[in-house]
Amino acid sequence: MLGISSNEPADRSIYQERLNSLNTLHTPDSARILAKWLLGIFLLFFIILLLPWQQNIRATGELTALSPSERPQTIPSPIDGRIDKWHVQEGQFVDSGQVLVTVSEIKEKFIDPELLTRLREQVEAKEATLKAKQDKVKAYEMQLRALREGLRLKLEQTENKIAQYKLKVSSDSIDWRAAQVDLKNYERQYNANQVLLDSGLIPLTKLEAARSKYQQSKAKELSAENKYRTAQAELQNTLISRSTVQAEAMNKIAKAESDKSATLGEIADTKGMLAEYRNKYSNMEIRSGMRTIRAPQDGYVVKALSSGIGDNVKVSQALLSLMPKDPDMAVALYVKAMDVPLLSKGRHVRLQFDGWPAIQFSGWPSVSVGTFGGKVEVIDYVSSDDGTYRILVTPDKRKSDDESWPEQLRMGSGVYGWVLLDDVPVWYEFWRQINGFPPSLNNFGNKIKEGKKGGDKKK
Repeated sequence: MLGISSNEPADRSIYQERLNSLNTLHTPDSARILAKWLLGIFLLFFIILLLPWQQNIRATGELTALSPSERPQTIPSPIDGRIDKWHVQEGQFVDSGQVLVTVSEIKEKFIDPELLTRLREQVEAKEATLKAKQDKVKAYEMQLRALREGLRLKLEQTENKIAQYKLKVSSDSIDWRAAQVDLKNYERQYNANQVLLDSGLIPLTKLEAARSKYQQSKAKELSAENKYRTAQAELQNTLISRSTVQAEAMNKIAKAESDKSATLGEIADTKGMLAEYRNKYSNMEIRSGMRTIRAPQDGYVVKALSSGIGDNVKVSQALLSLMPKDPDMAVALYVKAMDVPLLSKGRHVRLQFDGWPAIQFSGWPSVSVGTFGGKVEVIDYVSSDDGTYRILVTPDKRKSDDESWPEQLRMGSGVYGWVLLDDVPVWYEFWRQINGFPPSLNNFGNKIKEGKKGGDKKK
């Protein structure tokens, strides 16, 4: 017990021999460390699988402008001509309306330098012709008024004569009737005196006196009849002359009306020709202004697409490209057709611009570095030629802590973007990627259900 026995070494060796099999089953320390690491990694992986993961749609694109008027544009030649002078250089800033290029005419009908003056003279000549014809119409109108007034007066004069002759006919008729009565009286007295003479009761002188009065009465009756017949003839002639006067006046009026109508037709033709001349003059005036090509807005001359002096250019041929000043920058991303139903206006987007180093964790945007925020502003309704759909992304000003887009961005530079969708567990995202399923449609499905419910309520 006190370790002073001589048999102690023998007992210890026996003890060690008995426990040798047990020592062979003992786990090495390296295996224990490995097991702990594997267990820790498994627990960490399990915890990671339960962490939230934000789904996203990845897309590439380029920088552009939100408004079509602020995107790079080419300045074409508005006419066929020849380059006379360049007034700008590449990279130069130009104001709106500043002269960029001057071209000259090459077509024969526009080469005359005095063409505008000659067209103006034609316009003025036609205007003078139109004025003369209008004055002629006024003269015809005055003539017509005079003819109508003369006809009215002539008719009034004729009517007065007709009334006068009617009175004369009536008066002569009365005189004739009185002469007839006197003639009968004197005829009766003459016959009575003839009987008395035959009876010897009166002398012959008395019969001669009665015969003389009878002859005078007969002459007066004939004279009265002639006057009456003459008055009737004059009345008839006056009635006929009234129709003649009216016919002659109407003939003159009709001729004046015809001349006036013909002049009005000439005026219409002259107006048509005058409008044509004015149109030619205006077109030529506008075309003359097109010889000087000006900047449509403030911007920078990017590149001259046509060069040299004296080169002929065709209408709509691009002369240079212009970059508008201070455009509202936007990003054009192109997404697959299968991802379009998942998008909606206002979705947050993370962007990585070419030339700006960034570290992006697509599922955890909060830990990304060097990316910039944006929101979906426009979603095209028609696909591009390659089958993708374009979306326009603008800076997202809803997050005050998000960094603004760099001022050094240039139009057309490349962009890589992530359109952020719903939050799901990491294990779900692994399962979705392995099976090739699209991102979660929970929010989209809820919106559809809400829309259906709203439609049912309206019904």
